[in-house]
Amino acid sequence: MKDDTDKTLSEALDVPAIPADDSALEPIANLLDMLRRTGKKYDTDKIIRAFLYADALHAGQFRVSGEPYISHPVAVAEIVAGLELDTDSICAALLHDTVEDCSEKTNCSKIRQSFGEGVAMLVDGLTKLVQLKIEDKEEAEIENLRKMFLAMSKDIRVIFIKLCDRLHNMRTLYAKPENKRRITALETMHVYAPLAHRLGMQRIKQELEQLALSFLDPIGFEEVQRDIDRKFGMNQNFIENTKENVAAKLRDYNIKFTLEGRVKSVYSIYKKMYNQNKSFDEIYDFYAIRIIVDTELECYTVLGIIHEMYKSVPGRFKDYISTPKPNLYRSLHTTVIGRDGIPFEVQIRTWEMHHVAEYGICAHWKYKSGATSQSDIDQKLQWVAKLLDSDSDTRDPDEFMRTLKIDMFHDETFVFTPKGDVIVLPQGATLIDFAYAIHSEVGNKMVGAKINGAIATIDSIPKNGEIVEIITSSASRGPSRDWLKIVKTGEARGKIRQWFKREQRSENIVMGRADVERELKKYNRPFTDTQRDHIAAAVAARIGIKSEEDLYNTIGYGGLSVTKIAGKLKDEFERTVIAEEQQSVPQADELHVKTVEKPAHRHASGGIVIDGAAGCAVKFAKCCNPLPGDSVVGFITKGFGVSIHKADCPNVKAGMMRETDRDRWVSAYWEAGADSDKTTYEALIQIYAKDVIGLLAQISAAIADMRVSILQINSQKCSGDSMILNMNISCKNTDHVNSIVSRLKGITGVVDVVRGFS
Repeated sequence: MKDDTDKTLSEALDVPAIPADDSALEPIANLLDMLRRTGKKYDTDKIIRAFLYADALHAGQFRVSGEPYISHPVAVAEIVAGLELDTDSICAALLHDTVEDCSEKTNCSKIRQSFGEGVAMLVDGLTKLVQLKIEDKEEAEIENLRKMFLAMSKDIRVIFIKLCDRLHNMRTLYAKPENKRRITALETMHVYAPLAHRLGMQRIKQELEQLALSFLDPIGFEEVQRDIDRKFGMNQNFIENTKENVAAKLRDYNIKFTLEGRVKSVYSIYKKMYNQNKSFDEIYDFYAIRIIVDTELECYTVLGIIHEMYKSVPGRFKDYISTPKPNLYRSLHTTVIGRDGIPFEVQIRTWEMHHVAEYGICAHWKYKSGATSQSDIDQKLQWVAKLLDSDSDTRDPDEFMRTLKIDMFHDETFVFTPKGDVIVLPQGATLIDFAYAIHSEVGNKMVGAKINGAIATIDSIPKNGEIVEIITSSASRGPSRDWLKIVKTGEARGKIRQWFKREQRSENIVMGRADVERELKKYNRPFTDTQRDHIAAAVAARIGIKSEEDLYNTIGYGGLSVTKIAGKLKDEFERTVIAEEQQSVPQADELHVKTVEKPAHRHASGGIVIDGAAGCAVKFAKCCNPLPGDSVVGFITKGFGVSIHKADCPNVKAGMMRETDRDRWVSAYWEAGADSDKTTYEALIQIYAKDVIGLLAQISAAIADMRVSILQINSQKCSGDSMILNMNISCKNTDHVNSIVSRLKGITGVVDVVRGFS
């Protein structure tokens, strides 16, 4: 009766029936045995059907090693089963390559019909974007990563299975050609091993690192392995003797414990030697023992016993129990000197901490019960949501990878708020990053900061354990565009972009249009505003943006760099402008008139070239004081020539909104040599500082030392002990004023320096 039911169900779902003969299931015999040994209730019939379906679809396909392709999904399913994930995860592991490699035979809809929504969702998350037309191969790979993270944010099992998939691919990588081995190993080292670390899955992370290193630097790998064998051979009884001594002491205190010993891995030693420029003999934590106890209180008791037995190495104690790592890791670490003068590390943790250390977030999935609910898991995965949120306002694939590497894979710095809350930042993050990590509004209203009670510049980098206070002001106009060059985290960069996207769309469009126009001028052909917008609209359509204005806006707020679309702009320029030139010999009246009028590229005074207004005098607007290097536009005044403004000047935004003035705005740019040594321009800078005696003298001396003239200066008192200095100085270009700003920021008592007045 059961066989008839299986057959009917299989025919309805387009899945082979479960055979009565077990020989057909020989490839998954080990997998089924693993599942039985766990004692958990798995739907083995569903898993068998998934295997049969995958086996039928992959029939005739072989791996590079010559093995039947089905051996790979079966091996991945065994690794997944080792993590004790659920039935749907194991089914998805068996089916994970079917849609990608057998698309003519199946798709996610068929898998959903055959195995349910859960399995289909996991398979879809694991399937590359095979049908997406992306012109750049590297960009396509990054889009696949972005898709994987999106699926991961919906169901963490996606990344568990993907890591198991990558682990088996690395175990069998030897069969591929050397160039492909290197590409895969690099991707593993840069993305998947750090991702396993971020999820706390140390076993998988360590094996991925070991395997990747063995392919990337086989000679270095073998050298370190030989050194390990040599050193371990010299002290082969050290770990066992140490374990015996520690065990005897712990039994004296009636503590129930488990002891483990290990030698540091090849990759860990290799990385420490390379990053810290150390010799092999300078690696102090070569040996380590791990003590696992029942309670958190016993962890600290054991720590005291260890420090009673051995001398501790100063600066080598870390308490990850009171301050866990973002990947959930909790443990006590201390390095001590053994009785033979050999240093070794001691790790102390409870069994629950040990499970999390081995399996990370997967342990919460595996052991979820009671307080460990899905909402708790979601809370631990907020960093995935932050990654996707910070990426939502940028079209730049390189930006996604930079955010991924900095936010997710760098070592962490633990910084405290004045209330004692811990904010975790990637190493190298600034006080601006800290402000945005607290809240968007804190970052947007930030005007200064303190580290351990002392005023610090906003681009300062806090250290572990420091207390940071952010100074805000309701009068703040919002973040500066320069902050995008300072911040390190994608979260801060995304929130700054969101502010400009929300608050300054008109200004963004002006700036983006100017950037596109500047790029098009490199091709030394005249073009009209209509042609420029047509080119921009075509490029926007190619990269999935609705209109040319949206493209300008995205460029203006920093969501996309013009350099990233330079090739596409050139393609469309040639299709539009050059094609029209070639077709316009008999009837090119309109285009020819514009070409003849090209002396409308008129040189005017002040190193500025004006389009569309011949023979006009030029003056620089006092509201923004443009410098060579700034994007500029011109405004035809009534009787006073052309007034030159920075493209991001608020008056430009307001003026272009007025219908009566719209036609009086003309394009302009700096001619070559405008920033020659003999030419200087007026710049305005604003210095936020502490009101201390002698500070003005220091600032004046620094400016004089840079051979810069001060044209005007005034100051205003602020609340508390702060003040603002407004200065007009003489400089050559934007690079010059930026170097002046940088020098002034280094003066003790100066909190921040910005160009322009608020």
